[in-house]
Amino acid sequence: MLNKPSLRDLKREATAHALAQAAFELALERGLDGFVIEDVVQRANYSRRTFANHFSCKEEAVAMAALPSIDMDEAAEHMQLPDGFTPLDALRQWMKMQLTAELLWKMRELMSISKKHPTLEPYILSVYKRLQNAAQETLDYFFQSRYPEGYTHLLVGAVIGAVQPIVNGSLHVRLPGDSGDERDDGEMTFDQYLETTFGYLRKGF
Repeated sequence: MLNKPSLRDLKREATAHALAQAAFELALERGLDGFVIEDVVQRANYSRRTFANHFSCKEEAVAMAALPSIDMDEAAEHMQLPDGFTPLDALRQWMKMQLTAELLWKMRELMSISKKHPTLEPYILSVYKRLQNAAQETLDYFFQSRYPEGYTHLLVGAVIGAVQPIVNGSLHVRLPGDSGDERDDGEMTFDQYLETTFGYLRKGF
């Protein structure tokens, strides 16, 4: 079993999330150049020292707002998996749980901001890396060494990689919560896109 976070870990995570959310809101309201760290800590009601304990700069804080609260044990416990499930089945369930409408919207906003502020890009990549690591840990939890080395890594890399073009605008996919009023009626929804992606992985290209 994976270790459950302690109360101290949960409190630390909540503080980081509050700071990151404040930074993200300020970036949306004022642009990345329109605020400083002092504005972030005032909005989140923490000290500058607390900010420094969590983030190296405001860009990192802005990007980390997109991360969900990922508890591997909790995710595993809540997965509804059939008998004889495969790594793809587990990964599909994990993606449905973690890639929420809020996360995808935040990632799309981050990509939009980064077009004007490339200094944000390394921190966005860090978000992808943390999502990839979390997905990999979930598969390791279920399957350990039951599959050849590298197999689950290949699956996780393919699926996380498939998310990038829909948040950076390379592919036109309607995210959960989009009204669709101003979009092409034939545009693929996010759920349809995920099903297509997993279909490729199951059947081959």
